[in-house]
Amino acid sequence: MAADEAGTDTAPTQGTAPRTGTGATPTNGDTGPRQAWAALPWLVRTAVLWSACLVVVVAGLYLVGRIAVLLAPLAIALAATVFLTALLDPVLLLLRRLRLPAALAALLTVLLLLGVLVGLGALVWNLTASQFDQLSQELTQGLERSRDFVTSTLPVTDAQLDRLVEQARQGFSGSSPDPVAGARTASEVVGSALLALVLLFFLLKDGRSMWHWVLSRVSGPNRSVATEAGRAGWQTLGAYSRGTMLIAAIDAIGIGLALVLLRVPLALPLALITFLGGFVPIIGATVAGAVAVLVALAANGPTTALLTLAAVIAVQQIEGNLLEPLVMKRQVRLHPAVILVAVTAGTLIAGIAGAFVSVPITAVLWRVIDTVQRRRSAANGLLTG
Repeated sequence: MAADEAGTDTAPTQGTAPRTGTGATPTNGDTGPRQAWAALPWLVRTAVLWSACLVVVVAGLYLVGRIAVLLAPLAIALAATVFLTALLDPVLLLLRRLRLPAALAALLTVLLLLGVLVGLGALVWNLTASQFDQLSQELTQGLERSRDFVTSTLPVTDAQLDRLVEQARQGFSGSSPDPVAGARTASEVVGSALLALVLLFFLLKDGRSMWHWVLSRVSGPNRSVATEAGRAGWQTLGAYSRGTMLIAAIDAIGIGLALVLLRVPLALPLALITFLGGFVPIIGATVAGAVAVLVALAANGPTTALLTLAAVIAVQQIEGNLLEPLVMKRQVRLHPAVILVAVTAGTLIAGIAGAFVSVPITAVLWRVIDTVQRRRSAANGLLTG
């Protein structure tokens, strides 16, 4: 009986692996992939893991971008609303310090914005409406002179240059204008503007209470991380919006004064183009400067064009090396390579609107991620210490 019990305890059951002190022996199906993975060099394993993570991140960003393109009017309205809210937040806080109710302060802030936009638009239109046709003619003449210079200097014939220009024009235009599509686009623009104004009022009025409601749904230690990351992202967006507007205005004033001193026609429209181009870093300033040089070439010849080019470069160098470090906070600044990649990606995904919003989105995301990483590193240091 004892022998039978001993045999029962020690004899393995048919079809099962014998037990050892370290547990059951893994089957070949378990050890095969693991041994193959462990046999790979560490550099290959690291590259595979990082590549997989990069593919997932890029796929997620692409999916978000495609959804934003499909909902373009709503996405543009939301982006404009958040940007304007960050820009006008100091005005709202000033009115709140005067003991005004939140709704009244938000309404006055929106009305102030509308007054400034309508006033500036009316002023610019009255001064330059009759000059836009002349601006188009000056640009055409400048392009013709540039074409003559290229054909006389480089080994390019007129036929080859015409073919390249035609291919570029077809690539940009895509197809013939469609009146129905144009009317639909105009209605979408008007609808997006109205929606942005309504959302701007509610964000100014209830934005902070909305953020507190979001934080109340976050529990545990993650709440402090979310609070700090959100505050850092909002401060970055506010600093970027106000700094970009100030730098764009300084660029427009500097280049406009240079055009006036050089007696280049259409100085005010060119300054307005420079101001708008300042909201697209690097690329916008380059395009605006090129337009000013072309107009100067067409109107006053190559000498004035070279002087205009020197003035544009000088203003941009002063802005990039002196004004931007002073106006922009350190946490807002991005490397020029990152800015170029962000602007290019935004343009490819959503056109002009994507070029405008790509850099602030990148700056805010980087600031939020950096804040979260620093908090986690500090927490890990406390735990290990």
